[in-house]
Amino acid sequence: MKYYLIAGEASGDLHGANLIAALKLRDPKAEFRFYGGDLMKAEGGTLVKHYAEMAYMGFVEVALNLRKILKNMKSCKEDIAAWNPDVIIPIDFPGFNLKIAAYCKEKGFPVFYYISPKVWAWNQKRVLKIKKVVDKMFCILPFEVDFYQSWDMKVDYIGNPLLDAVFNHKKNEAFLTQNNLSQKPIIALLPGSRKQELKGILPDMMQVVDQFPDYQFIIAGAPSFDQNHYASFIGEKNVPVVFNQTYDLLGNATAALVASGTATLETALFHVPQVVLYKGNAITIAIARALIKIRFISLVNLIMDREIVKELIQNDCTPEKISKELDRLLHNQSYRKTMLDNYDLLDERMDEAGASAKTADLMIGYLKK
Repeated sequence: MKYYLIAGEASGDLHGANLIAALKLRDPKAEFRFYGGDLMKAEGGTLVKHYAEMAYMGFVEVALNLRKILKNMKSCKEDIAAWNPDVIIPIDFPGFNLKIAAYCKEKGFPVFYYISPKVWAWNQKRVLKIKKVVDKMFCILPFEVDFYQSWDMKVDYIGNPLLDAVFNHKKNEAFLTQNNLSQKPIIALLPGSRKQELKGILPDMMQVVDQFPDYQFIIAGAPSFDQNHYASFIGEKNVPVVFNQTYDLLGNATAALVASGTATLETALFHVPQVVLYKGNAITIAIARALIKIRFISLVNLIMDREIVKELIQNDCTPEKISKELDRLLHNQSYRKTMLDNYDLLDERMDEAGASAKTADLMIGYLKK
């Protein structure tokens, strides 16, 4: 069968790659074409467009890049029509993917949406559109099943594919020596994979570095940027950037400063105490606060439905407050232990690995029917 996947950011690339691997095991004649990234490309198939050309986050940012976004949508629709796949698999990324799903439904392509858009957070009536344009929805957060059920929509809960990625990771014992790192304890910096995230958060991270001379700070580089891009933020500070080694970085880290997103959950699954950071366009934040119906922004806190990790958002995301919270994680043993104990409870709620395999089984089963 021919599978067309659409991922618009780094997390979607990771989940898409794991899904492709699982589908190949079950469908030896599978063909893949996709919007995605380097991880999906490594699994085989044709990369039509890299997510680095598509990842715009926030109301203002989307408005400023609307012409590019519409051009990408048009070319995506044309490519789908020309390739004529057996199924379309949008991966999260709702602003783009729900419009593509509507087009595909109109043209008669089955739409299997992998990783639900966060419709429970704001504008919940989008579920009515989802019911019209999506044939099957595969959810990765336990509370999403009840949410969709409240809108009379049946979905498949498949567990969280991040567990697959973490479980399958093989630790590189030579990580420190291969990257010329010292024996000082490591503070991992995960500033995100979008330009506006780096611009908003990384300068504040850099201002914290000199206050912790007994630690080495290391940036997890996003594949959509190169060393020179990070150098403009780092300046003269001795802060290395490692690419394609985020899990090894987390596996060796004592604590982490993390941009809100999938990385917050990855960091928790590696049991690294963290501070969650977010800073965006002021207008975007004002609109979001008026619309969003959730208490937290980090996946860790959302899943546990209480504050497990500290979130420093917008005006609270300052070097002073970041430094204070990081100091607590490093030197307040009671505070640190409480977070680690809560990570154990998160592990229990997250269940077991196997989401990618379960999703592949379900998708192939539905297609055969």
